[in-house]
Amino acid sequence: MQHATSAATALPPPVSLELYRTIARQDSAMFAAFNRHDAAQLQTFFAEDLEFYHDKGGLANFEQTMQGFRNLFAQNQTTGLNRQLVPGTLEVYPISGYGAVETYQHRFCHVENGKDDCGTFKNMMVWRLRDGQWKVTRVVSYGH
Repeated sequence: MQHATSAATALPPPVSLELYRTIARQDSAMFAAFNRHDAAQLQTFFAEDLEFYHDKGGLANFEQTMQGFRNLFAQNQTTGLNRQLVPGTLEVYPISGYGAVETYQHRFCHVENGKDDCGTFKNMMVWRLRDGQWKVTRVVSYGH
């Protein structure tokens, strides 16, 4: 059974406001590239050892995920393909010695089978900090 979470439900304060702001900036920049259909820029946010778990699509690696983005962009060249973060849903937690985990809900719209398809879905990303660079190593996208 699924339970809807109200955006009005107060989230706990971030463990680290600095980390929260850093990941929120990364998330914003990543999805600005997505919304521009800029596959070259978008791929810079993901690690080569990426594992992307999707409740409908299964498991994809880096190359499969990037090809999926390119296909999505090609299918939606003139339409409203976009992702918007649902306000008040972003949570960020540190992963000691590794990076951070980010959870949120986002509204995602694209064309599928010739029809607009929009929905609000849940997502989790694990970010690794290495050599001063943040990269996503794991994505879990669910609730579709």
